[in-house]
Amino acid sequence: MSEAPAAQHAASADGDRPEGIGLLLRPPAPRAGWRLLPTRVVAMCAVELQKLRHDRTELYTRAVQPALWLLIFGQTFTRLRAIPSDGVPYIDYLAPGIIAQSAMFVAIFYGIQIIWERDAGILNKLLVTPTPRAALITGKAFAAGVKSLVQAVVVIVIAAVLGVALTWNPLKLLGVAAVVVLGSAFFSCLSITIAGIVLSRDRLMGFGQAITMPLFFGSNALYPLSVMPGWLQVVSKANPLSYQVDALRGLLLGTPAHLALDFAVLLVAAALGITAASSLLGRLAR
Repeated sequence: MSEAPAAQHAASADGDRPEGIGLLLRPPAPRAGWRLLPTRVVAMCAVELQKLRHDRTELYTRAVQPALWLLIFGQTFTRLRAIPSDGVPYIDYLAPGIIAQSAMFVAIFYGIQIIWERDAGILNKLLVTPTPRAALITGKAFAAGVKSLVQAVVVIVIAAVLGVALTWNPLKLLGVAAVVVLGSAFFSCLSITIAGIVLSRDRLMGFGQAITMPLFFGSNALYPLSVMPGWLQVVSKANPLSYQVDALRGLLLGTPAHLALDFAVLLVAAALGITAASSLLGRLAR
């Protein structure tokens, strides 16, 4: 009689198992944090910008104020020649300051939106997801920057119609976009930080209205530092809006500027703003 065939070794079944089955039996290794952060930032930014598809009214209404500044204030003071403007027409000197102002006004009330998300229960749902808080804040900050870019385009178009001598160099315009986004990122994070402290929509609106005008008039948006009193020059040098305006003037008008210093200050300010807002996000959700 022939001998019965020997039984196969039990380990052979595991050895012959297809690779796909192994993936079903063991979870995939988690992605490293440094890989996860950029994708979550982009996702949060995209979510914020999707809101513009449903209601674009904010973009139109916010364009009225910078248009009035250029059409009325700019043209009037150009005729008066009462403010020194570094050898360029005053309306040319004013246009970059109005771009920075309109971007700041878009971003400075961004905390109201996050308080609304808290009241609607959206913020708590976001915080229990694997998305890092820094990614959530960064996404919102750069979404504010993109919204501000729309306002900047409106101001540039109005300025061009009024005859302002702006540059159309693509590289310089990219620099303008970067400056607007960085400045808006800082001011939106400042707003979210204040929201994390006051915890109330009404209080935040009061604080926002209390700091926007001092930030604007305490910068070089309307007049150069040389005509300011000494104490106001100190305030202006500590104001990130001044560095944003200085960079915009250098890029758009070609006036003397300190671009390396301006970009460095805006980068550090945006990073500090994201850090502060992220640390207070949990307090806001409680």
